[in-house]
Amino acid sequence: MTVLITGASRGIGNAIADIFALNGHDLFLSSRNEVALYKAMEELQTKYPSVSIKAKAFDLSDKQQAKDLANWCLKHSIPDIVVNNAGLFEPGNVHNEPEGVLENQLAVNLNSAYHLTRTLLPEMMKRRSGHIFNMCSIASLDAYDNGGAYSISKFAIYGFSKNLREEMKPYNIKVTAIHPGAVLTDSWSGFDNSSKRIMEAEDIAKMVFACTQLSSAACVEEILIRPQLGDL
Repeated sequence: MTVLITGASRGIGNAIADIFALNGHDLFLSSRNEVALYKAMEELQTKYPSVSIKAKAFDLSDKQQAKDLANWCLKHSIPDIVVNNAGLFEPGNVHNEPEGVLENQLAVNLNSAYHLTRTLLPEMMKRRSGHIFNMCSIASLDAYDNGGAYSISKFAIYGFSKNLREEMKPYNIKVTAIHPGAVLTDSWSGFDNSSKRIMEAEDIAKMVFACTQLSSAACVEEILIRPQLGDL
């Protein structure tokens, strides 16, 4: 199978890329930071030399670049699995966060997945197979202080995922919404996790991979995964 992963240069996206490469799947990787992306690709290719790994940088907050990523992939092959992982966290509250935060959060956390997926879907629907993962959040389910535009954008991608799930049933395309709690990524930079208080990116990657191992009759619609001791 071929797997397309956005936000693949680090964190959860990179962990997902690693587990699929480990299991022999070819990869399309993208992120905004070209240097970090190619470094991640080189590391993965060194670990898994028999796997085909292609990488190209795109700013998916831009509608045209999101479409360009999809078309770049389709020139090579139709992805079997799409992981819409690109995202950005900007803390704040609705009443006082800076002007433009909502637009930026929606562009990165929702529009990127929407336009990328829309461009890929016609070919996936013709083939009548595939699996789309959308990186939501516990912030998609419950509001919290200092969530602001971020939480709004995550509620929105959850809505996108639920709607897409219904649309794709007749085409045998699975759709899964992922709702992670706190994970040791750049959003938690500097956090001392020596006590394993929050999850690791590999935890999320293992769950995503497991969802792809089921029969065609089964679809995991949502993954809700939190730290053992609960949210912080």
